[in-house]
Amino acid sequence: MAPRRTKSSKNPPILSHEFFIQNHADIVSCVAMVFIAGLMFQATSPLASVFITMQHNVTVNDTAGNEELFYSPGSKDLFTISFYFLICIVIHAVIQEYILDKVNRKMHLSKIKHSKFNESGQLLMFYLISAIWGLDILFRENYVSSVNHLWEGYPHSHVPSMVKFFFIIQISYWLHNYPELYLQKVRKEEMPNRLQYTSLYLVLIAAAYFLNFHRVALCMLVLHYSVEAVYHFALLSHYSEKLDLAVNIFRAFDPLFVLARLSIITLAVLTFWYGLAQSHAIKMDVATGNYNTYLVRFSCLAAVCLSQAGLMFNFILFHLQKMREKSPAVPGKKLRSPIKARSKAMINDELDALPEVDQNSASENGNVKSRKTKK
Repeated sequence: MAPRRTKSSKNPPILSHEFFIQNHADIVSCVAMVFIAGLMFQATSPLASVFITMQHNVTVNDTAGNEELFYSPGSKDLFTISFYFLICIVIHAVIQEYILDKVNRKMHLSKIKHSKFNESGQLLMFYLISAIWGLDILFRENYVSSVNHLWEGYPHSHVPSMVKFFFIIQISYWLHNYPELYLQKVRKEEMPNRLQYTSLYLVLIAAAYFLNFHRVALCMLVLHYSVEAVYHFALLSHYSEKLDLAVNIFRAFDPLFVLARLSIITLAVLTFWYGLAQSHAIKMDVATGNYNTYLVRFSCLAAVCLSQAGLMFNFILFHLQKMREKSPAVPGKKLRSPIKARSKAMINDELDALPEVDQNSASENGNVKSRKTKK
């Protein structure tokens, strides 16, 4: 992932790709300001409010006869998501330029570590803020006082404004990751992995929101985001060469990761297999927001279990490979790689170990070893 602004003696031509990438935060913020300015005028205020404020509000009378304002999912949420999609791009660029880029200049990381550091830095801030925000909502709305609250009273088509806003931001954030692959000049080798986890987050969160399973989804996201924040903090410590701190955090992360996977699967089984089965519906009722059919419940349970099983499989596979690397080599075993491939791998390792500026100059000269002998 490259910095948003690069120092160059020549300014890129207007309407070129480089000009748009360097100034995308300013361009997107101007577009967002158009919607905000629309709230100031009576003629455009109704249209602008569709993009900025929460839509599909419903007034409900409580047991005491007081009116309370709730919100429900609907088609107009797509306009709200599109606006906060722009806001996420702007915030991403601000964090990149004023925090991560300044730290990167001091550490002189290689190209690979530079990209990994930026990715972990962005995700750490998002995971940490989302976990704290989601935990506050769980206690504020009293969702964690009893596990029965996850399915009692379904369909939960009427939600508080803060719950709706939380899921709008979640969908907007993962949606904005797609253009960020272009705007941050992500390398082709890293794109498949980022597209995979971004699409998985987007599909699961959007399905939970529009199918009115936001309570159990909120609990799962808080558990998952909390553990992921620990993981990316450990990665940042590793890239910053604070190896002792990174090792200790990774040791704490391993049991937390397993515990989070088991907790999420347990919540999914209790909610979709046991709890919602008590109020089973024969067919979906879109008008009331009731999607509690056998097919929907089984699909949601399968999606959660398969996603957690995939994460656990990668976790176990990583530790098995790590154990193999630490195990002593078998005596008498010949190396498969020839000398040429070995020397080429050494050159690539030396190139990756250099800072980004030195990598560019070394690649232009065509040889790392000749560059080292000159010194």
